[in-house]
Amino acid sequence: MTSTVTTTDLQGALPLIARGKVRDLYEVDDKTLLFIATDRISAYDVIMENGIPNKGVLLTLCTQKWFQILSDAIPSLRTHFITLDLPPQVPASLHPVLQNRSMQVRKLKVFPVEAIVRGYITGSAWNEYKKSGTVHGIKVAAGLKESEAFPDGPIYTPSTKAEQGEHDENIHPDQGSLDYDSQCLDTSPPADHESLFPAAAIVGEPYASKIASLAIELYKAAHAYALTRGVIIADTKFEFGLDEETDEVVLVDEVLTPDSSRFWPKDSYEVGRGQQSFDKQFLRDWLVKEGLKGKDGVRMPEEIVQKTGDKYREAWEKITGGN
Repeated sequence: MTSTVTTTDLQGALPLIARGKVRDLYEVDDKTLLFIATDRISAYDVIMENGIPNKGVLLTLCTQKWFQILSDAIPSLRTHFITLDLPPQVPASLHPVLQNRSMQVRKLKVFPVEAIVRGYITGSAWNEYKKSGTVHGIKVAAGLKESEAFPDGPIYTPSTKAEQGEHDENIHPDQGSLDYDSQCLDTSPPADHESLFPAAAIVGEPYASKIASLAIELYKAAHAYALTRGVIIADTKFEFGLDEETDEVVLVDEVLTPDSSRFWPKDSYEVGRGQQSFDKQFLRDWLVKEGLKGKDGVRMPEEIVQKTGDKYREAWEKITGGN
């Protein structure tokens, strides 16, 4: 039986910087980090008590593949990825567990914004649209059906990047300014202004505009590639960092994995209903059905672990060809 890695211990070889919802971050040197994708899984901003075997390996290999695909499609793109090789400080005895679930990356200042791009109306966007005719506060075309592609192309709907245990909050994609004091630029949005707080007020210009345009460009490139593999990318989330030496916006974190994206099988896609997903929607649906959405201390039954893991592997195999 495949073992499940829900936490890592490098035996003091490298200093631990942080443990996120999925990844453990270690410092290799003053310019390099080691990202280790564990088999932890979260839903509705809560980490499950048990993990999905081999999930971290699939996420890492999928991310590496997407970095390659996107760099080929957008030659000017810069990413934080360096190598899948483990740094020499890591003991050889740990290599079998850590290889292919770890990547060395450049240490950068990360923008505190989740760059979400939606190509199709589904999930929370569909729920909002039915009530108000908007998505993320943005007026979109009337008469759309569930799972339909946005007629004017993908839309950018950013959110704040919350600390672990907190919830991401929607922010306005417009690049304008607010009426209240601009001295709050380096703070979190006031609690009563989450839906109005513009991305530019959090990350500043020209970075907000660059992040928005690059996120859309990345989504379009990924969507086009995925279609050739029989997959529709309904929506996804990107994260970006700043290379302070060159003042360039850099693609960071994981990219286009089932953790950060909604993947649909192309051959069964049909407008007017919800779609099957190659992601953790299966887990989300189970949590809602059992009344466990957003609750701590949830342990997935083996059936949910198995079925969720199957979805992750199926997505990886379709996107990468299994290698």
